[in-house]
Amino acid sequence: MSHPDYRLNLRPLGTPRGVSSLAGPRGVGASPGDKKSKSKTIRGKKKSIFETYLSKEDVSEGLKRGTLIQGVLRINPKKFHEAFIPSPDGDRDIFIDGVVARNRALNGDLVVVNLLPEEQWKVIKPESNDKETEGAYESDLPEELCGSHLLQQSLKGYNDSPDVIIEAQFDDSDSEDGHGNTQNALVDGVKKLSVCVHEEGKEDAGAPVTKDKNTFMSQDTRALPEKSLQRSAKVVYILEKKHSRAATGFLKLLADKNSELFRKYALFSPSDHRVPRIYVPLKDCPQDFVTRPKDYANTLFICRIVDWKEDSNFALGQLAKSLGQAGEIEPETEGILTEYGVDFSDFSSEVLECLPQDLPWTIPPEEFSKRRDLRKDCVFTIDPSTARDLDDALSCKPVADGNFEVGVHIADVSYFVPEGSSLDKVAAERATSVYLVQKVVPMLPRLLCEELCSLNPMTDKLTFSVIWTLTPKGKILSEWFGQTVIRSCTKLSYEHAQSMIEGPTRKIPEEELPPVSPEHTSEEVHRAVLNLHRIAKELRQQRFVDGALRLDQLKLAFTLDHKTGLPQGCHVYEYRDSNNVPSTLEMTLCACTSDLMPVPQAKEWCYLRASRPPADTARLVEEFMLLANMAVARKIHCTFPERALLRRHPPPQTKMLNDLVEFCDQMGLPMDFSSAGALNKSLMETFGDDKYSLARKEVLTNMCSRPMQMALYFCSGVLQDQAQFRHYALNVPLYTHFTSPIRRFADVLVHRLLAATLGYGELPDVEPDALQKQADHCNDRRMASKRVQELSTSLFFAILVKESGPLESEAMVMGVLSQAFDVLVLRYGVQKRIYCNALPLQSYRFQKVGKKPELTLVWEPEDAEQGPAQQVVSIFSLVEVVLRAEATALKYNAILKRPGTEGLLDWQDEQGGQDLAEEQD
Repeated sequence: MSHPDYRLNLRPLGTPRGVSSLAGPRGVGASPGDKKSKSKTIRGKKKSIFETYLSKEDVSEGLKRGTLIQGVLRINPKKFHEAFIPSPDGDRDIFIDGVVARNRALNGDLVVVNLLPEEQWKVIKPESNDKETEGAYESDLPEELCGSHLLQQSLKGYNDSPDVIIEAQFDDSDSEDGHGNTQNALVDGVKKLSVCVHEEGKEDAGAPVTKDKNTFMSQDTRALPEKSLQRSAKVVYILEKKHSRAATGFLKLLADKNSELFRKYALFSPSDHRVPRIYVPLKDCPQDFVTRPKDYANTLFICRIVDWKEDSNFALGQLAKSLGQAGEIEPETEGILTEYGVDFSDFSSEVLECLPQDLPWTIPPEEFSKRRDLRKDCVFTIDPSTARDLDDALSCKPVADGNFEVGVHIADVSYFVPEGSSLDKVAAERATSVYLVQKVVPMLPRLLCEELCSLNPMTDKLTFSVIWTLTPKGKILSEWFGQTVIRSCTKLSYEHAQSMIEGPTRKIPEEELPPVSPEHTSEEVHRAVLNLHRIAKELRQQRFVDGALRLDQLKLAFTLDHKTGLPQGCHVYEYRDSNNVPSTLEMTLCACTSDLMPVPQAKEWCYLRASRPPADTARLVEEFMLLANMAVARKIHCTFPERALLRRHPPPQTKMLNDLVEFCDQMGLPMDFSSAGALNKSLMETFGDDKYSLARKEVLTNMCSRPMQMALYFCSGVLQDQAQFRHYALNVPLYTHFTSPIRRFADVLVHRLLAATLGYGELPDVEPDALQKQADHCNDRRMASKRVQELSTSLFFAILVKESGPLESEAMVMGVLSQAFDVLVLRYGVQKRIYCNALPLQSYRFQKVGKKPELTLVWEPEDAEQGPAQQVVSIFSLVEVVLRAEATALKYNAILKRPGTEGLLDWQDEQGGQDLAEEQD
């Protein structure tokens, strides 16, 4: 999709936002080395647009003295001239205004900034809660925070899936940090409340705004209190260019056909507005592009930035390749992968030669003498039915005194990935498998993922095990770590295990279960599953008593046409834990009119089914994966206190958390944010079980996710303060990742550390600083993987709306601004902003009722006999929206349905912010 015309904003071609057009056209937009432009500038030199970067020495000294600040740059996707870096003290983000102040840094870069004089700081209203005073956050919740394990496991057929949890977010089967929403994450969180003001700066508490009238915000810096100012800065150095410098977009001819530039360059317009427009040499473009540019109007290209000089408004780039038609799944997907630097190439022959060549491979005899032989034990896997990479197995057998020996057995991937080998290097570089809606980009070759390491049933496999003696209440009496050999007796699906849990005394017919090895019986497996389930419930209950937090968020999954690959429908998984009664809703769209009707022709939709996915089973697996990760973290840190690779989850960002506290106070919500456990308890107890209360809980959960920070891998020898080791969501002092080495390189490193701890091998030859660099790389690739997954989901949902829409849904208002409001679309779990000027309104009025923002909409009459309809929109209002695809781009908009239209819910929050559970009483 091309950039909208407003980007030019009547500036000379090539003048980016933040650059004054008064500089004149001389040299503006000229590429490096353009002789004609140089000859026209003063003294033969082009006028610099961007400041020269400071020297490394000056940057190092400034950071030490505290006169400079470093941070990761975030550019607002909806207002790309606005950028932010986090404040080191956790206060409001530091604002960077315009392209010039960004100084050629791109989104995600690690930059160094210099604060501007106070008179140049951004002015905000003291009472304003406008989210735009903070960076536009994409979903950063750690997997342990959000209940993403279920969805991730459901994708495990391609491998598994994302990690997210604020309680324990799952990667596969473990959960830990906590972001769950995959759609339009930049609108999530606490919506700060804009106030309509006149030019003299007075609040407009009631003046209606007609559709043809603009509302302006004034910024008078005189006599403003300090809290009304947001610290502002400019970029003076790029410490690390973390952005890939690749972008997808479209080619255009330059506007001035008589210029020398026109004869040399085309203009590349990125789809992501946060990336600058780029000059690309015409020699890189298709041969007939200049004569037939319209033929390429819908062709998606990949371009890489190769240079961006101080005296050039635009970057200089190189056209990498043509992807195909915009809006098609594979070209768009390849573009997403390329932009985020995901290596999706085939593994080289050099890498594949590192794997065993004589197949089928069998375990060498000498390995049995080094390992504990568990092949006779009742060990089994529990995974989604389509899973192919089975990297974890469980066992449970009764021992004396009514206790149990419980084992977690993880594929010994490190055996097949020798340190320093070509396979090790490529795995370290990829760092994680990347999960898309339709496929997975694996970290390791499929032979290893699906055969050599996968714990397939009735096959001898090498594993790394943690085995405990546990009481029925889950108390650890003893624990053992070691390399083992197992022989899984069966491959249970989640549904198999769930049927065992739901029918504890029922004898399940053999035809309803997968094959079980002759040495064991299905009854033995059934007993083991039931015992694991009982212990897992105790472990889970104790975790939350001890102060863990979970933020369950709606997650979207799709059913795809097996021939075309297009989305046919979607499911929303709600992974709830309300009063210990899981109630996960899977919503599948189908055409009511005919089962055979193609989805694009179907205009009527219904719920195909509302069923409860096997949440008990997912939680069972989750609890023991968490238990293993925590045990291994303690073990490696105890042995190697300076070289343990751990995972920490910092507490929420102070400023954002304070804003959320204030918001809840204004809305009359009795939320306790003093700790992770207190927040979890508040979320569980504040809301009732009726549909409206559950919707409000979804909105508030989404808001609570915004202040949460990412969980991070780190080397224990680099952080001096052990208080910073803690995992906020899990509320434990030490945590790591051990249970998914097939898809996470951090787990492979932890396996090597654990092997050294147990004397199986030498301590990896890596100093703490070098290990921290590996940890940083894993963090970066993990974040990129999350972004790619979110964009893949957005792509498929946009295609679904385009092919099958418009789609209708109930939605709940999350935030109210002066001319727009944000909603959480409940049926699909997406967040959208609805603009008043896009609705058929006579007028609209913004005001605050007490401290609560409110928009009054006056709708145009549908016919001459009717009067105008009035609708009040406030936070937690329940409305009905229509999702409709844009005509010219792969995007969709949300439009508010007129009140009184058939199907609009009649729920009103008469008590404002009061908990509706009181009304039910």
